[in-house]
Amino acid sequence: MGKNLNNRGFTLIELMVVIVILGILAGLIVPRIMSRPEEARQTKARIQIESLETTLKLYKLDNGSYPSTEQGLQALVEPPEVGTLPGNWRDGGYLEKGRVPKDPWDNEYIYLCPGTSGDYDIISYGADGEQGGEGKNKDINSWD
Repeated sequence: MGKNLNNRGFTLIELMVVIVILGILAGLIVPRIMSRPEEARQTKARIQIESLETTLKLYKLDNGSYPSTEQGLQALVEPPEVGTLPGNWRDGGYLEKGRVPKDPWDNEYIYLCPGTSGDYDIISYGADGEQGGEGKNKDINSWD
């Protein structure tokens, strides 16, 4: 009686075909991902602005108004000492990490209240850190 070997492994040729296919896919996908870091930063800035907007709404719910321009976004981290003082400021602040995030280009967000486009404006000036611009230097605004 002969042995009945049931080999269920992959052959070398099958493995090589899979490696070649993965190499082709990586060659097509990686350049597309690598060419979009600025787009990713802009998306991150929009998400951070939306998060700050939600936090500002909680602040207003507790205190009856948004922080003034003078108080700035720092009012979400520590009780303001200038302007109209909040009557019901939440112990521990409104931001989980205890600090106001910087935009993806390591610049401070611009906060205006009252804003020119609503109750308040939150602005990131983009990669160049200056107002205006196109492409990677484009401003990201809370009202867009």
